[in-house]
Amino acid sequence: MPNEIKDISTRDDSSFPYIFEQNVSITLKDNSGLVRANVYRPKGTEKVPVLVTYGPYGKDIPYKDFHPQSFSEVNPEQRSEHSAWETPDPKYWTSQGYAVVRADERGTGQSVGKLDTMSRGTSEAFFDVVEWAAEQPWSSGKVGLLGISYFAGSQWRVAARQPKGLACMIPWEGMSDYYRDRCRHGGILSNAFIKFWWDRQVVSNQYGRPGRAARNWGPDTIEGDLSEDELVQNRQDQTIDNVENKFRDDLYYASKEYSMSDIQVPLLSVANWGGILLHLRGNIEGWTQAGSELKYLRFIAGRHDLPFYYAEEVELQRSFLDAFLKGDDRAGWSTGKAPKVDLLLRKGDVGFNNAVAEKGFPRRIEHEWPIARTQYTKFYLTSTRELITHAPLEKPRKISYQALGTLDNPSLIQFTSPPFDKEIEITGHIVAHLNVSMSANAGAPTPHDIDLFVTLRHISAAGKEVHYTGTAGDPVPLCKGWLRVSMRKVNEAHPRNRAWLPHRDYYSTDVLPVIPGEVYGVDVEVWPTNVVVEGGGRIVLEVASGDTQGSGVFQHNSPADRSVERFQGQNHIHFGLGDNYVTLPIIP
Repeated sequence: MPNEIKDISTRDDSSFPYIFEQNVSITLKDNSGLVRANVYRPKGTEKVPVLVTYGPYGKDIPYKDFHPQSFSEVNPEQRSEHSAWETPDPKYWTSQGYAVVRADERGTGQSVGKLDTMSRGTSEAFFDVVEWAAEQPWSSGKVGLLGISYFAGSQWRVAARQPKGLACMIPWEGMSDYYRDRCRHGGILSNAFIKFWWDRQVVSNQYGRPGRAARNWGPDTIEGDLSEDELVQNRQDQTIDNVENKFRDDLYYASKEYSMSDIQVPLLSVANWGGILLHLRGNIEGWTQAGSELKYLRFIAGRHDLPFYYAEEVELQRSFLDAFLKGDDRAGWSTGKAPKVDLLLRKGDVGFNNAVAEKGFPRRIEHEWPIARTQYTKFYLTSTRELITHAPLEKPRKISYQALGTLDNPSLIQFTSPPFDKEIEITGHIVAHLNVSMSANAGAPTPHDIDLFVTLRHISAAGKEVHYTGTAGDPVPLCKGWLRVSMRKVNEAHPRNRAWLPHRDYYSTDVLPVIPGEVYGVDVEVWPTNVVVEGGGRIVLEVASGDTQGSGVFQHNSPADRSVERFQGQNHIHFGLGDNYVTLPIIP
């Protein structure tokens, strides 16, 4: 550390319509250091419930500096001097009778310690922050969790630890499974986003990093700067760790595991249909596996940064939080009368990154997930590149494509359904069953694995692909799925194995050989989706050997993870040796 730790908290209860306490120190119970937080609370003596966020992006970095364009588009009622990226706005929430505690994650901002995002240790520190907030003299003793993305994903882990005072949670677009949702899709490293995120949003805010104030990236560390050597020694680098660790039983991943059934508090999980490469799966599975008696699942569309602040969504948040933190239940949340599953139906082509148009999507209430009346329907792939609803009779043949495709130079095969004769709704989980093999290119090394990239696309009756709004406002297809064929083993005995969602442990002991010329029947988990396809519209199933349109920054192109030596060659889909199909969840 550069200097002795200082008591640096300050208080301002005159300049703002709320009391603002900056850099309040929270001593961690394991004596590993302290976390510093900003506290925003209503003026007056009444004890109030607390909304807590804990993350690495800088409690003191103004939203307007962190992402100026996004801030300019946020609902003006949710913008203030103390607004911060992906967190509740203090001006609004204090006006509604809540305190807001915004903590710098350990090793970031003004919080000392080792930077180790999403680790067991940092979840334990979050636990201490929640209990601290419940114990303060201005606190009613009840704590709620509310935030987007990282500030949602961390909620699952801390809630499973059951801190005293935690009364409810709203994980808004937040992955719940570090390995499957974020780091290794189907066993394939999702490296590009991790590097972008780490460099821009995390290590840029490390405790002791010089020059932050000069870059408008929050204030400099009050105790002073750390040297580059000290900074490196004081962080666990995700861009390195996720390359070096491949399996869930590696200590790196295993240390981050927890039991979702230990989550007992009421929760509202908000899933974005456009989050097809990071959060969507985790919001659904987190809701499904949580042990909470009162749990609600809501679907939205749009960019990941804006809907959280829409007036109607803020009112929904307030309704839920009021029910469990203030005892003011206006919608039946505490009695289970509120809609258990609030479904958004993506019907029609409204374009992408158009918030006004997306608000026109209709809603429907369901009582369970997956929807009980789902008709899981097989659409069979044919050697003539069609998708049909009856099993074809085929002679043995194969369709080949080059392995190691890239986003700039994709190598793919598409299978297209005939136009539907009437409107059809697809809502739920998807599995693609493929019979695949690989072979070497002439004169090249012998490959010993296959990476499968699967995409489902929607073609309108006019023959145009319908794109939806992705995480960053980019155009995305319906959904994607992935599988490294050496990790194809399914644990059929696991209680979380379902016909519509195969369960893979991704253990080091699960690795199976992939031999040239051998045909392997594999089930590819494709992330869930929703679409209402009009009469005359079609569905396309795309099978590729790398990222294709809609991947954006979430690419799988690590030369270490997807090496030429391991994957170079030809991939093949075989017909006449077993059926190839995608099972779609049709809602009658």
